[in-house]
Amino acid sequence: MAKIKKLLIANRGEIARRIIRTCRQQGIATVAVYSDVDATLPHVREADQAVCLGAAPARESYLVIDKIIAAAKTTGADAIHPGYGFLSENTELAAACEKANIIFVGPNPRAIEVMGDKAAARQLMAASNVPVLPGFDEEGATDDALVAASDQVGFPLLIKAVAGGGGKGMRVVNSAADFHEALAAARREARSAFGDDRVLLERYLPAARHVEVQVFADNHGNAVHLFERDCSVQRRHQKIIEEAPAPGLDESTRNAFGKAAVQAARAIDYRGAGTVEFLYAPASGEFFFMEMNTRLQVEHPVTEMITGEDLVAWQLSVAAGDPLPKSQNELAFHGHAMEVRLYAENPEQGFLPSSGLLQHLRWPHESARVDAGYESGDRVEEFYDPMIAKLICHGSSRDEARQKLMTALHDLELAGIHHNGAFLLRVLADDAFAAAELDTRLLEHRPYLMEATPADPALLAVAASQILGDPTEADVNDTPWHSLNGWRPMGSHFRLTRLQVDDSLQSVREEGNLVIVDDQRHPLIATVEDNRFRLHWGNQGLSGRFARAGNDNLLLFVNGQAHNVTLNPSRDSAHQGAEGGFVAPMSGTIVALHVESGAVVATGDAVITLEAMKMEHTLRATEPGTVMGFHVAAGDSISEGTLLVDFIAEEKLDQA
Repeated sequence: MAKIKKLLIANRGEIARRIIRTCRQQGIATVAVYSDVDATLPHVREADQAVCLGAAPARESYLVIDKIIAAAKTTGADAIHPGYGFLSENTELAAACEKANIIFVGPNPRAIEVMGDKAAARQLMAASNVPVLPGFDEEGATDDALVAASDQVGFPLLIKAVAGGGGKGMRVVNSAADFHEALAAARREARSAFGDDRVLLERYLPAARHVEVQVFADNHGNAVHLFERDCSVQRRHQKIIEEAPAPGLDESTRNAFGKAAVQAARAIDYRGAGTVEFLYAPASGEFFFMEMNTRLQVEHPVTEMITGEDLVAWQLSVAAGDPLPKSQNELAFHGHAMEVRLYAENPEQGFLPSSGLLQHLRWPHESARVDAGYESGDRVEEFYDPMIAKLICHGSSRDEARQKLMTALHDLELAGIHHNGAFLLRVLADDAFAAAELDTRLLEHRPYLMEATPADPALLAVAASQILGDPTEADVNDTPWHSLNGWRPMGSHFRLTRLQVDDSLQSVREEGNLVIVDDQRHPLIATVEDNRFRLHWGNQGLSGRFARAGNDNLLLFVNGQAHNVTLNPSRDSAHQGAEGGFVAPMSGTIVALHVESGAVVATGDAVITLEAMKMEHTLRATEPGTVMGFHVAAGDSISEGTLLVDFIAEEKLDQA
């Protein structure tokens, strides 16, 4: 069998580093590829060689097959691993590898083509006795045909991109009145993400779980499953928490899932790693085929942790022509594993993507497995998926894995951009999630999970004052004559610390063991050790981590959230927000203007849509008014904070 000696990884970030790690263990040389803006990322530094593919937009770099093949030939790579996303389910790349006599670490082009076309996959699975949801999957259906079919499928229904994945080109539609706008948005997003705007319709199950099965097959007729994962906790149809095994399944149901998944793989003469995804209705015990991803999944680490198998090593072995490392009866799972996806986004603002410099980053390696694409000082760019890293924990039980993951998020230190760490903590701590009461609409049922739990700025200020005044952190000149802490030689001793905590100005006065902030006056017990702190102030408690950010700046990390602290701030330094008009909530590209200048709009009307990190975001009127004019046009690239639209509310027009 052909042995892989040098592997080109046609991807970036976290998955590229993950593949490099296994290649090092197996003595396989690696080649990284990168775009201009990714030149300094860790995956580029860690590979044995690296090749620049071009400009930042993926269509000019990571999605250009000719450049990928040329890079492999130039560096002498005898195999290409596509990772996930980008070209991982692209038949043309698989075919180009065959033509260039390069091993493609994935299935044959036909399997990718059949399963990449969601309509064709549905039809094949139905013919293979794998249960599918009622729907409409006519090839090349027009908008009129889809409108007519929507009544037959019934509402609520799901519009799904035929060539889609990752929640892109997907819309839930609850009524006929919403269908046209949702269809247009799904087609636009699918065309942008996949170059193909075909869609299909499926009945939407409002109370179902997302259960998927990891399958593997080789060229020798062997096919196995490595058990299932539950991926029900999602936002915008994209997974954020995954776990294995799926909680609450009896052995009969678990075996039925595995058998159906292997049957699906055999139906297309599959090779390599794949994931068969199902919708599961716990009340009836029924499950329905959704799709098959013909690649390694983002959430593969939870399967690795419960089985003890290296799935990337399996991929390389099968691609080289070897039989599967184990048979079905040799596979077993132990304990429970859980993973969270750490995204650069703002959950409190509808999960809007965030981009920028990671000013401070310390991973919780001691409390979790961390698969990360970035390190401190790197930039998260607007051009790619917003996932920063995955945190994965294993325990003897589901609750132990959950508790370990919460500890890891508490230990995370990340500042510089918005991220979902605090939100993930709220979900993990939620009673329903803790009890494994899962379904794909869990977040819809619990909107309060999207609301930030504000930290008391006074309590944060007390913590900061203790850290800044801790003798182990003191400057050599920190004497009564050099400090500004209120020491008086003939009077009582006190210390006054003026701080800005985020946007709030605070003054902390210490008199012995009493600490006063505004009208709050309580005794304090505090511990500052290494980069951790813990305090009890009156009946309030707080614990977290901290990091210095210069002589007069401090970062506090509490409950997954970063807080900026400035010592002795100027009185006018508190942040003032901009007012008026529609301001870009993130960097991106304008894709649609929905009204004309001068248009009168009602609350909820779509005004402008921008695309960021491969997802569309529509800005709507929050109150009645008039769109006075646009500062941008479709196709423009804009930065966060850019004024997009001049808008005057109806109330202000009446006053004028």
